[in-house]
Amino acid sequence: MTFEHKPRILFLYGSLRERSYSRLAAEEAARIIEEIGAEVRFFDPRGLPLHGAEPETHPKVQELRTLVQWSEGQAWSSPELHGNISGLMKTQIDWVPLTLGAIRPTQGKTLAVMQVSGGSQSFNAVNSMRLLGRWMRMFTIPNQSSVAKAYQEFHEDGTMKDSAYRDRIVDVMEELYKFTLLLRDKVDHLTDRHSERKAEASKKASET
Repeated sequence: MTFEHKPRILFLYGSLRERSYSRLAAEEAARIIEEIGAEVRFFDPRGLPLHGAEPETHPKVQELRTLVQWSEGQAWSSPELHGNISGLMKTQIDWVPLTLGAIRPTQGKTLAVMQVSGGSQSFNAVNSMRLLGRWMRMFTIPNQSSVAKAYQEFHEDGTMKDSAYRDRIVDVMEELYKFTLLLRDKVDHLTDRHSERKAEASKKASET
């Protein structure tokens, strides 16, 4: 485990509302993990087109992909809408491919998932994000956060009230920080696959 630089954590959130609780939860989590010792960046999804509606050269798409490549770990925070993640959250994930040439932009990165709900506590959104994280070949940490009746859980200034929900976000950020450091030197080994080695060997053999 090396500490040559701070863990680089990218935050994505899934709502454009002026008082977006998924964004407020992400901002609270970012403050927490910064205090622990991470470097944090956010992607602002305003202006990001629907997947396929614009070419990949669109500036917001390029901004997102650059941030994804910069990150070692990510935290996704989505509202639950109709029992699932928001369309905005899915659009951001859809724009991140499994491969960019020889680069796999998400493979081996750590991931924490969080959701906010307007009613009783639910886990539909975090469960959906876990599926997406697995598909993106990310190491999704065991802990997660689900904030029920989120409109009751934040002060007017956007900071989170002291509660069991906030305590869980602290737990999640501590775990994300630890896993990101623990996996830093082991990602290449853990993501090395027989099928890919075989395909690469076959490619080299055909070129000779």
